[in-house]
Amino acid sequence: MARLLLVRHGITEWNIVHRIQGHTDNDLNEKGTRQVERVGERLAGEKIDAVFASDLKRTLSTAQAAVGSRNIEIRTSADLREMNYGLAEGMTYGELKAAYPEIAASLFNFHTGIIFPEGETFLGFVDRAESFLKSLTGYPEDSTILVVTHGGVIKTMVCSLLGIGQVHWPKIRIDNASLTIVSTYGERVILSLLNDTSHLGDLKEPY
Repeated sequence: MARLLLVRHGITEWNIVHRIQGHTDNDLNEKGTRQVERVGERLAGEKIDAVFASDLKRTLSTAQAAVGSRNIEIRTSADLREMNYGLAEGMTYGELKAAYPEIAASLFNFHTGIIFPEGETFLGFVDRAESFLKSLTGYPEDSTILVVTHGGVIKTMVCSLLGIGQVHWPKIRIDNASLTIVSTYGERVILSLLNDTSHLGDLKEPY
């Protein structure tokens, strides 16, 4: 599978107010646009052989900034979308707790059997993220693949690639416009960078 550069999209207004975003198709805000410009600067010296992105606006905007002036196609995949939270989308955690206390408790005391009303099961979400990873197996080991997606997807991929089990999913932090790098050599996997935001400078999130 080679070397994966995993980038989370820049910040949106819903990220700032901690609203569950999921499949809701929000674009970057002004700060998010500035963040992804710095992602592009960070990746300017990288050899990139393929680029994939979630088909939502916030990830496509991030991918375009990350690619910069390279003449390379950005291939979109719905498998790279964030989890579909169904009726919980747009809620804060407090609102979720009031409307669906059992689901809020399942998130707080995390377990993989979570099902969101009119949305997606957590395990179904994991399956599609892993399906995307399997689609990359044909790339040569010296390839570098840029994947621009969402925080939940990146956490799922890291757990899957490292073979540590999705039970560890909530223990991983992935900030907006961060960079995570995972290299694969056959069955061997090396996590060389996790949630790096050093390129953001004063645009890092305080939380």
